[in-house]
Amino acid sequence: MLVDIDDGIATLTLNRPSKLNSLNPELVCRLADAWDQLAADPTIRVAIVTGAGERAFCTGADLGQLIPLFTGARSPEDEWDERLHGDLRLLDKALLRRTDFSVPVIAAVRGFALAGGTELVLGTDLRIAADDSEFGLTEVSRGIIPAGGGLAKLARQVPWAKAAEIVLVGDRISAQSAAEMGLVNRLVPSNQVMHEAQKLARRMAENGPLAMRKAKEVMITSNGLPFDDAYKVESRAAGVVMASADAIEGPRAFIEKRPPNFSGR
Repeated sequence: MLVDIDDGIATLTLNRPSKLNSLNPELVCRLADAWDQLAADPTIRVAIVTGAGERAFCTGADLGQLIPLFTGARSPEDEWDERLHGDLRLLDKALLRRTDFSVPVIAAVRGFALAGGTELVLGTDLRIAADDSEFGLTEVSRGIIPAGGGLAKLARQVPWAKAAEIVLVGDRISAQSAAEMGLVNRLVPSNQVMHEAQKLARRMAENGPLAMRKAKEVMITSNGLPFDDAYKVESRAAGVVMASADAIEGPRAFIEKRPPNFSGR
């Protein structure tokens, strides 16, 4: 697991290219820790998550290590096994199966994003994908289900019939199909994926960090609520943002015809 932070932009790289960046207990724990680190750091404005190498973003659970640990087919063998076995919520954190993470996240996808890899993509906010990448929730073909957020999130992000086909048939889908149903934002050649993700991250990093975090928080926590309840969530967040120094700085910078100097406070 690699974590690079540069000028408010964090890049998280799943670093098991020889295993197609599949999730073993160590990678799950390290990824969960990395997200917690970013959430606690007010200087982080945007995060990018990607996979090492060009063959895969992430192919989901390591079927020889992770799933047997969960099913009890094998006992914990090292510190990473012990830690994950003792706190299964770490997998939820790793896959962004949570409502308390408000840092905007961009997925930069090359190659395969399958099973838990697609679930991790579903936990991000913006998705840049290679035009030859592939997605899919393939768990049913292995006798398991995509319970890392896939079942709860997918039908909220794409039409029901498309979600049902992805989940219940379990076949891979092309990048073009993913883009057509709105699962990804942009398709680019594989060698341009990180460049495009970084360009988008730099643009977002110019925005007010508190405003972006609160906007994402409202989008997540108000999703599915009746309008009256959703508006209350929105108004609470607006109250926090409007009381901030950034809410004074943004309009002032506009009037003074200069770039804003946002502090996140």
